Amino acid sequence: MWGRRFRLPAVRTATGRLAAFLALASTLTLHAATYYVTVGGLGGEPEFVTRFANWATEVDKLVKAAPGSAVETFQGTAATRANLRAALEKIAKDSTPADALVLLLLGHGTFDGLDYKMNLPGPDITAQELAGLLDRIRARQLVVNTTSSSGGAISTLRKDGRVLVSATKSGMEKNATVFARYWIEALRDPAADTDKNDIVSALEAFRYAEQKTTQFYETEKRLSTEHAVIEDTGKGEGVKAPSPENGYGLLASTFPLLRLGAAAKAAASPEKVKLLAKREDIEQQIDRLKYQKAATPVDEYRKKLAALLLDLARTQEALDK
Repeated sequence: MWGRRFRLPAVRTATGRLAAFLALASTLTLHAATYYVTVGGLGGEPEFVTRFANWATEVDKLVKAAPGSAVETFQGTAATRANLRAALEKIAKDSTPADALVLLLLGHGTFDGLDYKMNLPGPDITAQELAGLLDRIRARQLVVNTTSSSGGAISTLRKDGRVLVSATKSGMEKNATVFARYWIEALRDPAADTDKNDIVSALEAFRYAEQKTTQFYETEKRLSTEHAVIEDTGKGEGVKAPSPENGYGLLASTFPLLRLGAAAKAAASPEKVKLLAKREDIEQQIDRLKYQKAATPVDEYRKKLAALLLDLARTQEALDK
């Protein structure tokens, strides 16, 4: 029910693998499932118990309204290592490369200089174990780790074709984070949709939450104890400001996190779903072209961009009818 199964072509270079992944991401995405797995870990103190539970509940409500969503939310005593393992193992069996997985981790984490762990009722789960589970899933992946010390998991979780968002830049940032609050806010605030296409991409959500987190510490006149980063190249430690200049953000820009308003209605409409898929494909081509700008002759770049923008306008006109 979630679309045909695809196999990625064998490609030897990292650049080739990314190109193949982006090409696949632009096909049949609206006919595929998006699996949302949210984990609200141990709070410890009453304040955090309530906070993590409320966040998990809010995310559950928001993503269940999305067309084609398959949702698993674990909080309180249900947020166990065993339940998370079982959910990811089932997705590994059921999902296809055309599907998508969004794994959101809410709570506390620890890092001892070598290993990252997320604090859960009973045994904790390590970054190494998470990586092993995720590596068996063929769906496109976005992992959002909003826990303290989440940066300690970056080197273990990063992988070609996987978007990784971390609330902290290293495992040494051990204080409770506020990044999760603004990541969730990005799912319901139209302002997060900066290109106004009624789709919040992983990149847009990251930029929104990172900026809001920075503003929080500035407004409170507090020293920032967290510095969010995004890693979608499969080989870096993540950056605060992804751009074509540093090569970060392209994969995240093509990952639809949530569709809003008209896009959500179109995704649920058999008459318009193909047009919406075409629009998203054109938008992804424009994003890729922007990342190739430095290596593309000026006249060729302008010609390609003009053609894509014209095609986009025509497609949007058809959608608006």
